[in-house]
Amino acid sequence: MPGLPTLAPFSIARLPRIEFGAGSIRKLPAIAAQYGKRLLIVTGAGSFTNSTAGETLFRELQAAGFSWEIRRVSEEPSPQWVDATVAERQGDSFDAVVGIGGGSPLDAAKAVAGLLKPGNSVMDHLEGVGPELPYRGPSTPFIAVPTTAGTGSEATKNAVLSVSGQFKKSFRDDQLVAEYAIVDPDLLATCPPAQIAANGMDAFTQLMESYVSTRANPLTDALALSGMEAARDSLLAFHADPTDSDARSKMAYASLLSGICLAQTGLGSVHGIVAPLGAFHPIGHGVGCGMLVTEATRLNIDLMEARAPDNPALEKYARIGKLFRGRSHVDAVGARVFVVHTLESWSRKLNLPRLLDFGVAEADIPQLVANSRGSSMKTNPIVLTDEEIAQVIRACL
Repeated sequence: MPGLPTLAPFSIARLPRIEFGAGSIRKLPAIAAQYGKRLLIVTGAGSFTNSTAGETLFRELQAAGFSWEIRRVSEEPSPQWVDATVAERQGDSFDAVVGIGGGSPLDAAKAVAGLLKPGNSVMDHLEGVGPELPYRGPSTPFIAVPTTAGTGSEATKNAVLSVSGQFKKSFRDDQLVAEYAIVDPDLLATCPPAQIAANGMDAFTQLMESYVSTRANPLTDALALSGMEAARDSLLAFHADPTDSDARSKMAYASLLSGICLAQTGLGSVHGIVAPLGAFHPIGHGVGCGMLVTEATRLNIDLMEARAPDNPALEKYARIGKLFRGRSHVDAVGARVFVVHTLESWSRKLNLPRLLDFGVAEADIPQLVANSRGSSMKTNPIVLTDEEIAQVIRACL
């Protein structure tokens, strides 16, 4: 019986300690107490703090002798928001920062935790827009509690910040990784269907792009396949019925794995394009991924079949197709066709919009192409020309 092929060297960067499972939010007081009793809590506009879970958590924190300040972020965080929060709260000697919410509150909390002690501007470290000074730290201990199943931010070192109409870039460093990620699927129960669709397509895109990334390795491959299988079995069910606890758990798991994988492997062309798309147009990250992923996947497959038939990512796309079909004996070409067919079907069933619905037009394509060459594009399984990137965007108008 054949064994594993020869394994190339690979590295796995730091990950948070992970507490996964229904009701795991109840572990937060004991976890936070390891660092002290003074917390800065960064959360969204109010959906968590006004929920039963939020009320219960704050009651338990109070009973355990904690004190805290709350900082809210109601949209994608900006460098100005981070700097203002650091300036306002720096003298408060917080023992830990707790981020509770979707990707925006988690990214905001991550950046604030990194800068509370150093006290300098996040612009000093933001990639591609400032001096890109090395981050020295130290970071305040950070605890991440996601309430959506999409970005995987609880498992990454990236804090994505944006200025509308100008840029969407990352502050990233290993010291920004959460000490703990508390992933409680019950916190997803109040997500509306449109948010479930956007978040779910973001998570799936991250899993698939990590799987075919030029930096993928056997460990991330196993995690990505497991996450894609979970999404296959649960995304549409969770979208149809947010009270489905099994579907919620599987999508929370898929999202967590997507963050773990992308942190190790990088992503691909969808994320390369979606960064400027979100910077220059009022398009949420997950919605952008959902609108682009079908055409980007179709193009990757077509180009590799035409000019790089030995690219290992081709066999990986076939493996995804077989995973979708639930059959291992489907031929490789047919399996890859089925990947694109499935993504098209999901887009229809999840009622995803098109770029034209957000005012994106042919005239916007050159600007998007010119700003799509960030770190994500560098790990796409095949190098795309400017015209090929434009082709993806044009097909999604």
